[in-house]
Amino acid sequence: MKTLRYVLSIITFLFASNGLITGDFKFGSMMIFFLGLTMLVMGLEELRNNRKAIGWFLIIVFLFSVFV
Repeated sequence: MKTLRYVLSIITFLFASNGLITGDFKFGSMMIFFLGLTMLVMGLEELRNNRKAIGWFLIIVFLFSVFV
């Protein structure tokens, strides 16, 4: 799970950096999607560590980002 979180974070960072450097934000929706997936993985990790409030909050953030 930790490796998946790092990979998704790097992908999100690359999309964000590309948008800032080029000024073209056509991959903004992809960046938000990968950021949401990162939040989902973090939420599942928190639930596994018995921190339910933070875990459920991160999962709700994931659902909101996918919905929007």
